[in-house]
Amino acid sequence: MAPDRMTVPRLLVADIDGTLVRSDKSLSERTIDAAKRLIDAGISISLISARPPSGMLWIADRLGLTAPLAAFNGGTIVQPDGVLLSTARLAPDVARRALALIDRPAIVKWLFHAGRWHIERPDGTHDVAERKAANQQPVIGGDFRQLLDAADKIVAVTDDHAMLAALEPHVARALGNGATVARSQPYYLDITAPTANKGDGVAVLADAAGVPLDAVAVIGDQRNDIAMFRRAGLAIAMAQAPAEVRACATRVTGSDDEDGVAQAIDSILLPMVAAR
Repeated sequence: MAPDRMTVPRLLVADIDGTLVRSDKSLSERTIDAAKRLIDAGISISLISARPPSGMLWIADRLGLTAPLAAFNGGTIVQPDGVLLSTARLAPDVARRALALIDRPAIVKWLFHAGRWHIERPDGTHDVAERKAANQQPVIGGDFRQLLDAADKIVAVTDDHAMLAALEPHVARALGNGATVARSQPYYLDITAPTANKGDGVAVLADAAGVPLDAVAVIGDQRNDIAMFRRAGLAIAMAQAPAEVRACATRVTGSDDEDGVAQAIDSILLPMVAAR
């Protein structure tokens, strides 16, 4: 694991799916209570997620958050009341090439346009889960070529995890500096704007909070979280995270279904605050 670079945290930035919420997408009372204890101790909390803003605002409300949030892997910065502060979107030509690169029979294509979720077709599994995560119903079908003017995120969705893992570097090379390409789940390959990555996103959130990056703690579970692990002073991985993700973290906490965020707050962050 990576070494600690932090003595006292001033901001916690948490991923959502696989991290803050349980596998059924619920937010536990234990996690809500722990977050309130951290805020009462003087530590701000923000969220960063591959989700659209619509899937984040209710969580921010339940936790009583006041700091800006980062949606679409950091591409969209939004206030907890829903006011957009900034957006970083794919250039239309890059979005067009991305759709062509992931056009395979085993892949279902999703595109988020100005925050609205569009899907090529239902698959009966991932679109059902995403309805909870995105907190909206998808627009089904239609011509994605008409949505390239404001493409927040393109997603390749498949249960062929090996194929998706092999496709990731191919798409990344083909799009080059025009996009960020990373798996947010074994079955989701996210394609976003170059600055729509969790490394740049956490830097924006830290700046908005007036906190240096070495005083930021981050917590996450997937490969797209590695970028913020490398930027923050303290990186905490969930127990169920892939080995390569845990190896990039400073600490490891419990799993999402064990309320690992609450565990990290009580066993890692609050003791650091008390010792200052």
